[in-house]
Amino acid sequence: MTLSVAEAVMTRRSVRSFLDKPVDLETLTRVMDQARFAPSGCNFQPWEASIVTGEPLKELQAKMKASPPQDPQEYDWSAPNGSPAHLARLHDVSERIYGAMGVAREDKESRRAFMANNIVSFGAPAVLLCYFPRFMGPPQWSDVGMWLQTVMLLLRGEGLDSCPQEYLWMHARLIKEFLGVSDETHIFFCGIAIGYRDEQAPINNFERARIPLDQQVKFLGF
Repeated sequence: MTLSVAEAVMTRRSVRSFLDKPVDLETLTRVMDQARFAPSGCNFQPWEASIVTGEPLKELQAKMKASPPQDPQEYDWSAPNGSPAHLARLHDVSERIYGAMGVAREDKESRRAFMANNIVSFGAPAVLLCYFPRFMGPPQWSDVGMWLQTVMLLLRGEGLDSCPQEYLWMHARLIKEFLGVSDETHIFFCGIAIGYRDEQAPINNFERARIPLDQQVKFLGF
């Protein structure tokens, strides 16, 4: 599969239903090796990760299913909720997701069941688990984000799909313990579900919304 950079960007989406089809180690190794060249301020390269599949992944997911969300949380992701404009974007994507599945707003049980699918990464056969040293500051968080985007675009180039999962931070300490990563020295950031999208699943086909370019970017001096 050959995609241009633009095609990789425009066809990448958060896939929430995967085929029962394994991802081979050679492909993942190639992707991760190429992703090493993502942008990195001062060349700090703060990112670290483990990619889990097969029986170890099933074991980890079983542990998460059996455990309550950790308290306190690993970090706070909810600050944008205080902005009406940003909260409206969250509500919009929620309506699109549940609308694609025909789940009504008042059907709380079905919504909870769907959210619980995060634990099993929506059936993805492999999951990248990303963490980095706690002393890293906001610029390095940005570096990690650029690295993760690079990984996801390279996955598209290999015909694979993904879904970034900050949701897994709810079990950050459990995940780090499972991986042998120190909770004292490292913060867990997110997972990335990796696999082949189910093209027929409505959840993978709803129209994605983005705000107009002129609300985000200014061009000066042209």
